[in-house]
Amino acid sequence: MGWWQINADTLAGSRFVISPFAEAFGSLRLLHTAEAAHPGERRWLDAHLPDYRRRLARDPVTALLVHAGIGADWTADFLSPTPRDGETFEQGVAQVRAACPRAARADLTVSLRGPVPARLERDDLPERAADLLTYVWTTAVRPYWSRRRRILEADVVARTAQVSRGGWASALDTLRPGTRWLGENRLQVNARAYPPREIPGGELVFVPITTQRIGWVSWEGTDRYALVYPCAGALADPGGRPVPESLAALLGTARAGVLVRLGSPLSTSQLVAVTGQGLGSVGRHLRVLLDAGLVERRRAGRSVLYSRTAAGQVLVEAQNRPDTRRS
Repeated sequence: MGWWQINADTLAGSRFVISPFAEAFGSLRLLHTAEAAHPGERRWLDAHLPDYRRRLARDPVTALLVHAGIGADWTADFLSPTPRDGETFEQGVAQVRAACPRAARADLTVSLRGPVPARLERDDLPERAADLLTYVWTTAVRPYWSRRRRILEADVVARTAQVSRGGWASALDTLRPGTRWLGENRLQVNARAYPPREIPGGELVFVPITTQRIGWVSWEGTDRYALVYPCAGALADPGGRPVPESLAALLGTARAGVLVRLGSPLSTSQLVAVTGQGLGSVGRHLRVLLDAGLVERRRAGRSVLYSRTAAGQVLVEAQNRPDTRRS
C-alpha cells in the first residue's frame, strides 16, 4: 500500500479545496475509460464521448499520448499538476503547457512502465496535452461547472462537518477506497505497493471531483501534496433516484424531491446542489417537512444536517412499492 508520513502541523493545516482543473482532468479520465459509475455519468458520456473519440481519431499522436499517459496504475505526472487553492482552470492548464518536454517523456516511461513509443519522441507533448484538456474543459465541463461547483462545495461542507464530529481520521477513512488513517502519523493514500513518502511541513490539500471511481495523488517537489477523491455519490448523481409520481402528487414535485434525497443526511447547501432548487425554496420545503414530522435535523459543527424520520422513510418506501391490490 502507498502511504505518506505526515506530522501534526501538516495535518492541522490541511484543508479541502475546489479545483476546476482537477475536475477537467477527472472528466478526461472518464472519457478515456468510458466506464460510467451511475446513470448521470452515462448520460454525460453519451453526450460527449462520440465527439471526443472523433477528435482523437483525427489526431492519432494525441490519442497515443492519452493512452500512454493515463496508465492502469499511474498517471504521467505532467498531466496532473498539484491543484492550488483558488486556481482557475487556465492557470492549471498553463502548468501542463509549460512542462519540460524531456520531463514529460520521462513521466510517460513511468506510466507505461517501459520505453516511450517512437511516435511520442517529440517536444510538443505538453502543448498537445494542454490543448486536449482545454477542449474537455470547454466542451464537456464548463457548461456544467456552476452546478458541479455547487456539488463540490456541498461535499466540502459535509467533509468539514465530519472532521468536526469525528476528527481527521474519520473523514480520511471515507474519502475513497484505499484511503485511511493508519495511525502513528501515517496516511494511506492508495492500495498500491508504492514506497512511503515523508512530507513533514508540506502543504496538504484534499480535492473533490464529481467523477466517481476516479481519484489520484500528486505532489510538487517536497512542499505541496494533494489527494483527489470522488465526492459523495448522493451528490454526484443528483437525478439518481426518481421521485414517485404518487409522492409528487401528495407533496408536490419539488418538496417530494427534497424528501426522497434525504435517505442520508444532507445540509441545506447540499440539497440546493442535488435538487437544483433555490436556497429559499429548499428552506421552505424543509420547514413544512419538519412540521409534518417527516424529516429531522441535527447540528454537525457549523452545519445543520437533515434526514428522513421513520415516518418519512415509511412514506417514501410506500410510494415506491408496486400496487399489489387485486381488482
